Amino acid sequence: MNLSDSQTAGDVPRRISAMEAVLNHLRGAIERGEYAVGDKLPSEAELCRRLEVSRPVLREALRALQTMGLTVSRTGKGTFVISDGAVADPTFGDYVASDLLEVRRHVEIPVAGYAALRRTAEDLDHLTHLLERMEQETDTTAWVAMDSLFHLAIAQAARNPVFRRVIEEIRDALARQSAFLNELGGRREQSNREHRAIVEALIDRSEDDAVAAMEHHLARVETTLTTIVRPQQHRTDPSTEDEDHA
Repeated sequence: MNLSDSQTAGDVPRRISAMEAVLNHLRGAIERGEYAVGDKLPSEAELCRRLEVSRPVLREALRALQTMGLTVSRTGKGTFVISDGAVADPTFGDYVASDLLEVRRHVEIPVAGYAALRRTAEDLDHLTHLLERMEQETDTTAWVAMDSLFHLAIAQAARNPVFRRVIEEIRDALARQSAFLNELGGRREQSNREHRAIVEALIDRSEDDAVAAMEHHLARVETTLTTIVRPQQHRTDPSTEDEDHA
């Protein structure tokens, strides 16, 4: 079974990464009960052989399964299934997603507004350079590293060291979340557009536009995360539809 060159179903197929294909395969097997709660997954070597993928690709998929609360890795013993359905609140490093998003909404949205009013020419040069590099980057790992630097640079432009310290504290979690969303949600190009809107607001010194752009960016992060973790509920939950039309 070769999962290294897969496409999603639908009228307009979206080419997905080998990691995403492996994750979808293993997640589906767990949800169908092919691997029951308590079962140990086959060894990495065996899974690589069956799925015809490299060990780094497989390990990324296994990390994603663990983030989603489906498995746990036990040193020296292997990977075990602990749930047949993804948790509603995945963990990124030391923080669960809901806590991370709540803090980001209360910190990064006003910070963007302050940055629009307080940024220097040097801040704009740095942010513009980062943005241009991100728009050209195709490697997820490199892009994620620059994504963290971008959000740190916004905090720096706000000219309050406490804001930067908060972003530094959650930087590892932000990077893990960013990698997760980019590998499984195809977020990179959309994120680049959202980042550009933030930078343009800073260039214009528009506090309102900067706040709105960062608010939109974080809302899209949350929506993509929900779609990945709870795809069926996200499509069919009536309460979600009510909110969408509110």
